[in-house]
Amino acid sequence: MLDQSVSARSAKETAALLKALAHPTRLRILRLIEEHRPCVKMIEKSLGLSQPNISQHLSLLRHLNIVESERTGNQVCYRITNPTVLKVMHVLSN
Repeated sequence: MLDQSVSARSAKETAALLKALAHPTRLRILRLIEEHRPCVKMIEKSLGLSQPNISQHLSLLRHLNIVESERTGNQVCYRITNPTVLKVMHVLSN
C-alpha cells in the first residue's frame, strides 16, 4: 500500500511540474532565467510583460520549487533550482 501512495504523490508532483511548463509565458521566463539569472525588471524589459503578470508566474514557479529568489539590494533575482526542469527544457528545445 505504501508504494501506491508514494507513486501517486510522485505522479501528482510530475503533473504539476508539466502543467507549469505547459504555459508559454512561464517557459519564456524560465529560458530567460536559465540564461541570465535575471531580476524582475530585466524579465519585464526582455519579454515585454507587466510586472504584476511576471510576479504571478514567478509566484507559481516558486510555490512548485522550480525557481528560487535572491534579494540583492532592492532587486529580486531568480535562478532555477530544480534540475529536472532544466532537463525537460533541453529535451523540448531539441
